[in-house]
Amino acid sequence: MYERTPSLIGRQAEASALNRSFRAAAAGLGNAVLLVGEAGIGKSRLAQFGEAAAAESGMVTLRGRGSTLGPSVPYRPISEALMALHRGGFDLVDDLGPYRAILGSLMPDWSREGDVPPSGSVLLLAEAVLRLLAAVGRDRGCLLVLENLHEVDRETLAVVEYLADNIGRQPVAVLGTTRPEPGPALDLATSAARRGNNRLLRLGRLDRAEVGALVAAVLEVDESRLPVAAVDRIFTDSAGNPYYAEEILHEMVDSGLLAAHDGGWRLTGPAKPSVPESVVWAVARRAENLGEQGRSVLSAAAVLGHRFPLSVVQAMLGIDDRGLLRCLRASVGAQLVVADEPVPDWYAFRHPLTAEALLAQMVPAEQADMSRKAADAVELLHPGLPGPWCVLAAVLRERAGEPVRAGELFGEAGDRAFAVGAPGSAVELLERATALLAGHGALEAHAKMLVSLLPAVAEAGEFERARRLADGLATGTGTGVVDRRTRALLHVRLATLARLSGQWRAGIEQIDKARALLGEDPGEAETAQLDIVAAAVILEAPGEDRLRLAEELARQAVAAAERVDLPSVACQGWDLLGVLARDRDRAEAVGYFRRSGEIAEQHGLLISRIYASVRLAVDDWVADGTSDALRQARGEAMGAGAIVVVYNIDAMLALDAVLTGEFTAAEQALADCAAAVRRLQIDSMIRYTLMTAAVLAAHRGRRTEMTAALAELARQGGTPSPSWALSLGLAKAFCALLEEDLPQAERELQALAEAERSNPSTFQLTGRHGLALLLDVLACRADRAQLRRRSTSAPALLRWNRQFVELAEAVLHGRDGRPDLADAAMAKATATASLYPMAHHLGLRLVAAHAAADGWGAPQTWLRAAETYFYSHAITPVASACRADLRTMGAVLPARRTGTDRLPGPLRTLGVTAREYEVFELLAHRLSNKVIATRLHISHRTVEKHVAALITKTSRPSRVELCEYALELNAGTR
Repeated sequence: MYERTPSLIGRQAEASALNRSFRAAAAGLGNAVLLVGEAGIGKSRLAQFGEAAAAESGMVTLRGRGSTLGPSVPYRPISEALMALHRGGFDLVDDLGPYRAILGSLMPDWSREGDVPPSGSVLLLAEAVLRLLAAVGRDRGCLLVLENLHEVDRETLAVVEYLADNIGRQPVAVLGTTRPEPGPALDLATSAARRGNNRLLRLGRLDRAEVGALVAAVLEVDESRLPVAAVDRIFTDSAGNPYYAEEILHEMVDSGLLAAHDGGWRLTGPAKPSVPESVVWAVARRAENLGEQGRSVLSAAAVLGHRFPLSVVQAMLGIDDRGLLRCLRASVGAQLVVADEPVPDWYAFRHPLTAEALLAQMVPAEQADMSRKAADAVELLHPGLPGPWCVLAAVLRERAGEPVRAGELFGEAGDRAFAVGAPGSAVELLERATALLAGHGALEAHAKMLVSLLPAVAEAGEFERARRLADGLATGTGTGVVDRRTRALLHVRLATLARLSGQWRAGIEQIDKARALLGEDPGEAETAQLDIVAAAVILEAPGEDRLRLAEELARQAVAAAERVDLPSVACQGWDLLGVLARDRDRAEAVGYFRRSGEIAEQHGLLISRIYASVRLAVDDWVADGTSDALRQARGEAMGAGAIVVVYNIDAMLALDAVLTGEFTAAEQALADCAAAVRRLQIDSMIRYTLMTAAVLAAHRGRRTEMTAALAELARQGGTPSPSWALSLGLAKAFCALLEEDLPQAERELQALAEAERSNPSTFQLTGRHGLALLLDVLACRADRAQLRRRSTSAPALLRWNRQFVELAEAVLHGRDGRPDLADAAMAKATATASLYPMAHHLGLRLVAAHAAADGWGAPQTWLRAAETYFYSHAITPVASACRADLRTMGAVLPARRTGTDRLPGPLRTLGVTAREYEVFELLAHRLSNKVIATRLHISHRTVEKHVAALITKTSRPSRVELCEYALELNAGTR
């Protein structure tokens, strides 16, 4: 392990600039390079690299540096550099002529008896130094390195300026370093860079990758052998300053936090090192230079954190504007603080460790006193503690030794975070609040914090953490110390947690406990919160009367919530009423969802607004089959950290992919979603993903996979449940139809009807509103009156259901001898089904025989299209049934021989054979029948027969038009 990094890191561009400068100087084109950067940024290291590189190339190198130790010595760095010449045995005194005596004022050893004392002219001294350097570098060039120009006397700066202006034709390079603090040195660097061949190089901080390389170099290992958390912490605390990074690294190693292990390094604890003593000392020294008032301002600012508002610092210290601004300017000049744009009242320490270093200099009592003053100032200047002030005040109260008040403030901040849609932040703040309150005996306040915390934890999808909190609650609130209303609300929150995780039995148990605690005279606010959760839980539980009971409770909750001003409960109530209204009136449901969104918008309830957006997006999806709004709502939920909402949407999008025939995409999306909800133990979502997996298998005709998914669904408590209804209609009935087992499909739909009577669901795509109606019409179990009655319900108007309703209407028109109306209804059904290829082709197969019997439509074309689709998807039973119906209708069918799969869809639908397609491809080149026969090794008459068949099947009037069609279609398929 090295003390300092042995290599130059992150300064390759600057190093190249120095090398170019030195080569130019050695060739007689003198120049000056000024390195500007904050303390610790690596100016000296880069200068040392430059000096070593110059020496290696043969240049003479001289070095001097400024210093703040002791009184200022005129020309100290120049004298230091020239002394190296004398010690090195250089004897150029006689070459300097009259300038030798002038240099004698700097180098007494060069003075000779009889020399005339120098006049004291800085100009003459500067010229003497220039002539000496030119003489030294006459054959190979000379480099003069002057470090810390911000700490030298003005006379030295005058000499440097003279050199920079006059070395353009000398074999001399000057390399100076200075800090970016306002002053003569920075002015010199800036002005010199504007003249001649001089250059100013500003050194910036290292980035994360460069700090990682630095740490690896110091520890002598490959970066892959370092703990990422350690490098992250070093980068964050050093802010990319190499000196701070190395000091923090050494502190971590010396303290044992970072230890060698198996050829690399590992952390032995949390990656938060203490502030290195060297950093504390450096900050203390710079703060000391600001005087007593300046130190006080910095100490007060440090208590507030890395960023701090001037108004609070001023209120803490009672300092006037002039004094504050004077101290601020001095702190900026000392490179300790910077303006924190774009807020004018805010400033920040240049390095994150600066504030910690200042705090490390305070004794605990002083820190507590300053924190109390800061908290008082924040609460005075910002009544109500809006925005981030609440968290800042909480941190200050905790540091001041006021844990209960700090816990209350953290709780308030957590409630606000949850309300604006940041459940992750809310959980962190509320857990901090509960820890403070529980640890200091504030049981009532602790319980109230848990009332707020549980929904936030659940919404963030951290059900395991929520369950642990619930376990602690069971033992922490049974003492009778906590108010019964607070305890009742805790059970209400636990019921919400149970509902979100799909455990409706546990939810009912918690509701019963809450009602018992509230007694016979509950408050209206408590009743509203209890009723809305009870309604949601009842909706998840099985029961013939559950929809009616849920709606009654939801209406009671909404009415009470609007009387006592509980906007969150009102939003939940309107949302639930919208779900329940979907079956009877879509417009009513949409109105309820919009009302929920409006209330959420008015009161800044982001999570509630997201729920309303999701409901409206789901409505668009089931109504029109479009998922754009659903995907947009997912983005909003993800941004707000509402993980449960995100996974709900992911599951619906997976189901959408199944219905739209994107089976591969559905499989991947479903696997990702299922893995996530299993990890989070969201029981209701586990059941939904299992149901969707069953539907996916069914739509692929894979009964074994479907049966396995349904068996797992049953083991997960999925029967009876709302998702079971979907599995009966979308999975089991659909699979039976793909197996050409119509009686089994009808039995599954009958089981669905019975399940809906005993346990009605709010799902509308189960099949009872569309597919069941079509099968009833095909079997003559439903007439026009029944169609009219069943097709006007809100669910029947949804796009998935509507495609089957319109097919049923077409069949009835055909039976009535109205082929025109039947064709029109069929055209509508085809347009509606355009999003659902599997359902569309199944519909064609189901109605084609009836159309042929009643003399309407194009049944042979439909069956060919269906046969092609199901053959390509390996649904053999349906493909075979389509072929059988076609033969019954007298159609000539091509054999399923090698090459058939190459046929473009339009030609396959028309019944073009593989051999005919070979002829068709060559017609695109306008070849004669004789040439085609030769190429295909068949007779001329066979080609004529195939061409004639192609003209008939494609409805082209002549061979010329057939050739043009072949050219067009072949171009489109390439």
